[in-house]
Amino acid sequence: MSGVPSPGDAKRFRIAFSFAGEKRDFVKQVADLLSSRFTKAKILYDKYHEAEFARNDLSIYLPNLYNRDSDLIVVVFCPDYDTKEWTGLEWLAIHDLLQQRRREEVLLSRFSRAQVDGLFRGAGFIELDDKSPEQTAKLILERLALNEGKPKEHYTKSTSAAPILKTSIPHNLPSLQPFFGREDELKKIADALDPDTRTYGALIDGPGGMGKTSLAVRAAHNVSPDVFKRIIFISLKTRELDDDGVRDLSGFILSGLVELLNELARELNRDEILKLPEDQRPRLLLDALRGTQTLLVLDNLESLTKSERDTLFTFVKKLPTGCKAILTSRGRIGSGAEELILEKLSENAALETLAELATRNPLLAQTGEAERLVLYRETAGKPLLLRWTAGQLGRGHCLTFTDALHFIRSCPEGNDPLEFIFGDLVEDFDDDETKALCALTYFTLPVKVEHVSAIAGLPETKIDRALRKLTVRSLAVPTDELSTFALVPMVADFLRKKKPEAVAETGDRLEKHAYALIVENGSYDHNRFPILEAGWPIIAPALPLFFAGDNTRILTVGIALRNFLYFQNRWDEWLAICEKGETKAMAGGDHAKAGWCAYFIGYVHHKRQQTNAVLTCADRANAHWVRAKAGAREFAFAKYLHGLHYDLKQDYAAAITAYYDAVELWRGLAPKSVDVALGLNALADAEKDFGDLAAAEGHYREALCVALGVGAAPNVAIITGNLATLHLSREDWPTAETLARKSLSLSETVNRHELIARDNRVLAHALLRQGKAADALPHARRAKEIYTRLGSPDLSAAQTTLAECEVSLAAE
Repeated sequence: MSGVPSPGDAKRFRIAFSFAGEKRDFVKQVADLLSSRFTKAKILYDKYHEAEFARNDLSIYLPNLYNRDSDLIVVVFCPDYDTKEWTGLEWLAIHDLLQQRRREEVLLSRFSRAQVDGLFRGAGFIELDDKSPEQTAKLILERLALNEGKPKEHYTKSTSAAPILKTSIPHNLPSLQPFFGREDELKKIADALDPDTRTYGALIDGPGGMGKTSLAVRAAHNVSPDVFKRIIFISLKTRELDDDGVRDLSGFILSGLVELLNELARELNRDEILKLPEDQRPRLLLDALRGTQTLLVLDNLESLTKSERDTLFTFVKKLPTGCKAILTSRGRIGSGAEELILEKLSENAALETLAELATRNPLLAQTGEAERLVLYRETAGKPLLLRWTAGQLGRGHCLTFTDALHFIRSCPEGNDPLEFIFGDLVEDFDDDETKALCALTYFTLPVKVEHVSAIAGLPETKIDRALRKLTVRSLAVPTDELSTFALVPMVADFLRKKKPEAVAETGDRLEKHAYALIVENGSYDHNRFPILEAGWPIIAPALPLFFAGDNTRILTVGIALRNFLYFQNRWDEWLAICEKGETKAMAGGDHAKAGWCAYFIGYVHHKRQQTNAVLTCADRANAHWVRAKAGAREFAFAKYLHGLHYDLKQDYAAAITAYYDAVELWRGLAPKSVDVALGLNALADAEKDFGDLAAAEGHYREALCVALGVGAAPNVAIITGNLATLHLSREDWPTAETLARKSLSLSETVNRHELIARDNRVLAHALLRQGKAADALPHARRAKEIYTRLGSPDLSAAQTTLAECEVSLAAE
């Protein structure tokens, strides 16, 4: 094709590739580089047209694809390219195009000097054996520009100063705007990340708007795949600083450090670590990182408290060999020997930034260097402020550069210019953008459009459009695929100050939406728990709002969520709810509720086998109930918690006494109740561990009868499974198998993962002892998988059973 195409001639794809599968990795890197300029929708590469390739009329479709649908076809030859099914069909269509003497629309490239039938040997090729993906992308862009009658460097001139950033290393880095300057800083970071350097990495400190995140992301893009095999980016939302120091405005119930470690566990696909005590997670994460060659980019750490920062610095300094970290913080949080203080942009980098922006803003393009230098001085060289101010041109009454500068010059003396720029942006937001931004202030981590839509009160299509507009204005931070969004922290801070009514209105909507989700789907309706799981991104940021309300509402939420959190082993969230609830109840003089919160805290510690903490909570619950002049039921639960403590200490005689006392108190209130079933089951557990199997079976069966009588399905599943375990102790394998199968069905009905794992383990053990290793194997595998995910202390027993199954099958 020749000449500049008119708008009516616009093709579906700017560039289309044809290549064999063994060159996929190389072509993907080139396609990604081109996609960052034209968007993925304009680059035809591999799976982008998978559905269309399922069509039957390929003989008609392919010529259209490589003729009328694409501006430039890039053919990547390799040996046997034309003999493969798909590329052979593609080559027929492309060869037909060449025969029509439209060779300028086809760019030929090859590896290993490959040849194909129908192409003369003197054809011009780009030899790819010694070309990098960046070099190849540049040659393609130059050819496309010449085809369109534009200067050869039309698509590449801006990339010399701001190259298209992509890396072949798997990562979750956010998108990065064209980047200029910071060469010295990049070199210092690169030196710190060198494997031979005896340091954990680099710490980037500096005030807001200086581009710390951009520098960290740019440095991460620069690392070599030979050094790092994975990059993990985690950002914590900035907290507000007042005279007393950092004040947490994250809107999330967990502390910044807990959320950071949890997110790292999720990125490493080690969800089981989330279920363990907080003080164990750093060590387990270090173990998980060993041998992975991972680069961590931990962003916006100023929100951490002093003790959390100390823990984090200890963690990164102990990173295993091959792993490094880049940390960023608005405040100066590290020692002088470790930190890189990020100051304003250099004058040249600022001018290059403005030149790049001018390629998309005609009014900015009309400004001269002298005016741009004035802007540089007025914005104090802050990259974010520089971009925002320049972006005012063409918006509202800012028709000239002088108008934009007036925003800065008219700020009251002593006022941060950043606030004035945000003020102008806030006034310019349309209703959809305001609602989207206010909703984002409540989320700590990147969130899906559907969740923003739910609390903004707008359709997803409108929210998606608003978030994309905000992304262009550097206010929302998207993932690479625009599938999730986060808010620039300083925007969240500013909105809370300048739009308190709008933020509060959104918070009210969030609280009501989350409350409805919890109440409608919580409590004992186990079939609706998946709805709570799907809605958790909305429920989590609403929890602090419930704590700001009255105690009755908190108690309602806590009761409704209790079984869901138990069944999902979400001990972190339940612990946080109960700890905050106890504090609030004590402050309000509600010692009865404080006692229940202390009891539930103790139960979580029991699940984590934290013996001394269980005893402390039992005593604290009892003390609260004494002050509240509580009844027999509450004091029975305090005794029950003492029994759990003795169980962990393996003082089974003391545990039996405590459980017996609790059961007698509950029986005095109602001979048959869930409480009585709970106490009898615990009593039987202790008797079994003590070695009195006859007494244990008697109390298990009594507990089962009570649970069936009151319709307590979860308790029925628990007790039935415990009876199966008892028969394992008696080596009564057939009875254990029968009971385990029955318990498994009950556990699956109530969707309690911990019980499902237990029943599979018991069933596998019983089958194995009956010589049925093949039947036992799938159950052993399922038990191990669930226990691993839950981080359960029973994992070791499940692994032993699985190993026995595998050994037995191998011997057959």
